[in-house]
Amino acid sequence: MQNEWHIGVIGGSGLYSDIGLEDAQEIAIASPFGEPSGPVTLGRIGAIRFSFIARHGAGHRLSPSTVNYRANIDALKRCGVTDLLAMSAVGSLQEGYAPGSFVAVDQLIDRTMGRASTFFDTGLVAHVSLADPVCPRLAELASSAAENAGGKVHRGGCYIAIEGPQFSTRAESRMYRQWGADVIGMTGMPEARLAREAELPYAMLAMVTDYDSWRESEAGVEVSDVLAVMQANAAIARRTLRCLAESLPANRVAVAADRALDGALITAPGAQDAAMWCKLDAVAGRIAARR
Repeated sequence: MQNEWHIGVIGGSGLYSDIGLEDAQEIAIASPFGEPSGPVTLGRIGAIRFSFIARHGAGHRLSPSTVNYRANIDALKRCGVTDLLAMSAVGSLQEGYAPGSFVAVDQLIDRTMGRASTFFDTGLVAHVSLADPVCPRLAELASSAAENAGGKVHRGGCYIAIEGPQFSTRAESRMYRQWGADVIGMTGMPEARLAREAELPYAMLAMVTDYDSWRESEAGVEVSDVLAVMQANAAIARRTLRCLAESLPANRVAVAADRALDGALITAPGAQDAAMWCKLDAVAGRIAARR
């Protein structure tokens, strides 16, 4: 039922597994968009259903560029997820966003290259609104949960997604600061784009691990430093999910992202590709039923 919560969680660096689900079961989900990063773990925290997928796969085997973002979102949609919370490690581009803190991202800039960024293709073209890519309700709930879990949270921040896997040059880092970005990562896009096309309200709780490379007096980013902060904050991330489950309203009220595809399809009925509709049976099932 749509008035019941089912939270999808995409775990990034530092949150590969064991998010504390009760009655957990691991299921391999097939997607017409290829192989997801790994199986989905379904379970619950209290009365709330959760579905979890590790973005980079078991043991962090996938780079940001080789993650199949479409398959991951499609798989979670097939599990019946209603809302999607992404957990990610990020570098800070602002002095006030210190390592060890969390940022509830509210805007994104996409600097990735060559990643499949839409479910819709030739024969079925759709243009969804992405002006506000993050669901404010889910972001607020996640922020409060992280604070209750003991985290320091910045409510709002602009995330710039770069291709990677290398960290930024100093010149790039300074440029991104001038653009108004607050944190930097490698996985927020096209993830947020695809969540909107799948009509899944999306929020990102980003864990700040470093100051990127814009501080001239400091050495550049080192993986060892990033891992140390992630390990220290992993417990807070897990507690956040329990606090989130405990704080959700009894009934889930619909939000705008639930109907993101209304009016988005532009391909004329006579030019639509039936095979594309079959691939989109989960992502666009709501509007497919109205054909």
